[in-house]
Amino acid sequence: MTAVQVALTITATLLTGLMLLGLSLQLGWRKDQTRWPHHALYFAVTVSLAGTIFLLWRAGKPAWPLLPALLLLLSMPRTSPGQANHWRRALLVTLTFALGVFIILSSH
Repeated sequence: MTAVQVALTITATLLTGLMLLGLSLQLGWRKDQTRWPHHALYFAVTVSLAGTIFLLWRAGKPAWPLLPALLLLLSMPRTSPGQANHWRRALLVTLTFALGVFIILSSH
């Protein structure tokens, strides 16, 4: 596996964990225990996604397909946690990331 593939896999795994933890918060499961891990995971996903974009760029591969996901992710703090705009933005981040990965993987 190349460094780019490892980075994409790690980012996808972290993003999946973030979405699942966010879903548990949205459904009200253990809100008091999962809020800070959710924020820590958000930070990890953001750093991982930025690192993946950097690795793609350094490898000469198209990095632009992941930029919309990063921009949406960075705009998450502007939404209200627990509200529809927050989970909709989170879902949009995930979908744009998945589309970006599809574009990158199909560009070989």
